[in-house]
Amino acid sequence: MAFSPNRKMMAVALAALLCAAGASAQTTLEKIKASGKVVLGVRETSPPMAYALGANEKYVGYHVELCERVLKEIVPDAKLEYMAVTAQNTLPLVQNGTLDIGCGPTTNNTARQQQVAFAVTTYVSEVRMAVRKDSDLKSVSQLAGRTIAASTGTTAVQLLRKQERALGGASVKTVLGKDHHESFLLLESGRADAFVLDDNLLAGMIANAKDPSAYRIVGEPLGAEPIALLFRKDDPSFKAAVDGVLTKLMQSGEMEKIYTRWFMNPIPPKNVALNLPLGTTLRQLFAAPNDKPLESYQQ
Repeated sequence: MAFSPNRKMMAVALAALLCAAGASAQTTLEKIKASGKVVLGVRETSPPMAYALGANEKYVGYHVELCERVLKEIVPDAKLEYMAVTAQNTLPLVQNGTLDIGCGPTTNNTARQQQVAFAVTTYVSEVRMAVRKDSDLKSVSQLAGRTIAASTGTTAVQLLRKQERALGGASVKTVLGKDHHESFLLLESGRADAFVLDDNLLAGMIANAKDPSAYRIVGEPLGAEPIALLFRKDDPSFKAAVDGVLTKLMQSGEMEKIYTRWFMNPIPPKNVALNLPLGTTLRQLFAAPNDKPLESYQQ
């Protein structure tokens, strides 16, 4: 029996829907097995967590190494493909399946948990300020009337707004860089009085500056944030596999060695050490891993 044009169109549409449903039902491990590759989302300018060396020929960092260690364990035959991403586009690219795993320094919070899933926490950062060494800025209570740099898409932006409210509505002018490199340039050029970001990333930016001695990290923390690898939601088998490898690294003492390599030892490209010792909170997390969001750190 011949189909009418309308029925043909309906049949094609139904086939497309069934195909899409089948694709969405495919787990991350099945997708990797079928394609023979795994796509890692990495950052270009977030040392020591994830950054590019040379003309983006190689990506390195604490979280990049953790991603590589995890994937070597769970998908040893898959080709690793690196994709440069930003704080702003990481979550959408994980959601739509472009990225299989996000390896940048992404904060785990309840709002983001509605969009993606996070692995167990592998770093706890304190959001602080980098200033030029001749600056009089020493405390977040001095931010009123100042111009502060932050990177688009980072939680530092929300923390600055919260601090503005704490100052009784006094104006804090926030200027946004598209990435950490651009934000640091705002500080370096004098267009911003401070740059607010996770302490580990600030230390990495300063270590790689033209003159590391020209900058200081100051002030009380605006907040403590759990940082973790991330991947698509509703894929418990992939989360279990990732968490299993990370937990094994933590319990064997290997995770602390990896931490020391990136936070205490000299790192490329300038072979300068950040000298950020393993903190008490993170040491406790290595002993008892969990994936609790930012909000649990604010109680």
